[in-house]
Formats: sequence, C-alpha cells, structure tokens
Amino acid sequence: MKILVTVKRVVDYNVKVRVKSDGSGVDIANVKMSMNPFDEIAVEEAVRLKEAGVATEVVAVSCGATQCQETLRTALAIGADRGILVESTEELQPLAVAKILKALVDKEQPQLVILGKQAIDNDSNQTGQMLAALAGLPQATFASKVVVADGKATVSREVDGGAETLSLKLPAVVTTDLRLNEPRYVTLPNIMKAKKKPLETLKPADLGVDVAPRLKTVKVAEPPKRSAGVMVPDVKALVEKLRNEAKVL
Repeated sequence: MKILVTVKRVVDYNVKVRVKSDGSGVDIANVKMSMNPFDEIAVEEAVRLKEAGVATEVVAVSCGATQCQETLRTALAIGADRGILVESTEELQPLAVAKILKALVDKEQPQLVILGKQAIDNDSNQTGQMLAALAGLPQATFASKVVVADGKATVSREVDGGAETLSLKLPAVVTTDLRLNEPRYVTLPNIMKAKKKPLETLKPADLGVDVAPRLKTVKVAEPPKRSAGVMVPDVKALVEKLRNEAKVL
C-alpha cells in the first residue's frame, strides 16, 4: 500500500510574526521556517503505518518555493521513502494545492492520502476537504486515531458532542488532529540518510494545473492591543461594566 503525505513550509510556531509595513502580508524575511506541526503528525502516522507493515511506501509531497526541499528532507528523515516538490513562485491558495494533489493522486495512485488538518500560517482548513471532493474520495477529518485493515481505514475523531468513528473504503483522504500521535525526534543519522533519498521536482504546468490565485488579500493587520485591566470594588460594579462598557450582558 502506498501512502501520500503532504508537508508545508511555514513560519516556525515559536516565532512571533510581524505584519509588513504596507499591510500586504506577513514578513517572513530572515525568519525561522519549519514544517507545519499538523503535517509533521501526518508524516509520523504514515511512517508508523509503514513500520507496522500496513504500508510499503510513503511519498512526501510539498508545494511552493525551492526552499521547501528542506521541509521535504525533514519528512524523509522522519521515515518517508521519497519526496516530490511541486515548485512554484506563485501564492498557492488551498484550491490550487488541492488541484496539484489531485493530479499527483492520479499519477501515484496511493491508497491513502494523509494531510495535516490545517496550516498554522493561514489556518484555512480547506485543502484536505477540497482534495477529497476533486478526487471523489471518502474523507475523515480531524483524526485522533487511524487503523487500516482489510482495505478499510477506521478513523476516530473528536466532534462537538464527543467522539465519532468512521469507516472509509480505501483509497481515502484523512486529515490529522493533534491527538493522533507524538512525532519522533529526528536523529542526525536519519538526517544524513535523507540526503540520499530521491526527491523529484515538478512544475504545476507538468501536472496540467493552473495555480493562478482566485482570492486577493486586501489588507493584513495586527489585532488591536488589549487595554489594561481595572479593579472593581464589588460584583455590582463588575456587572455594570460588563453590561454598559463591554456590552457582553
């Protein structure tokens, strides 16, 4: 069984992002970049399925600039067998990425596609669902447990009312939640081995995909700074402020 897993290069979660002075976006110049944490969980789950003998090959895919090769090498160090970079200088919005992945699904014919549920830079939470719709595949989002057996994937997921278990006929699309697993520490020997693993570079045009942006960012702004708190003498004063100033009652 072949598993296709996606990885995205994003600003490291420990970095405090800054908005550009012209409000056109987030400043990523000289900022530490790393793999999207949800995608790291996706890679870990794919590798665990391979180690359990369920899968025979794990293919990591990334879309974006040339520097995404570094992110793919990290996925290869975790345990993926080979990488595919779809290189583009365009701003890749979720629909464009979903179309690229759909083309790769047609080309690679994986039995399972695992994605992080969302990227921490834009928090769109759209690509997995769009891919499933475009490819006509069953999907399970926000997976907290995945069991693959007998041509089916049994996925446990958390919902507002508690827990839900879905049974999907393979091939299928799964997106990962934080509780699915704890990604392993990447060791230096595995980093060195990853440098020798195959990494294929393609262009969107090679897959017949148009990645032109459909949406336009009008303005990016930082959230307003919180004002200092005030002490109130009693509950009555607190209720009055909540009703008259905060307008929450």
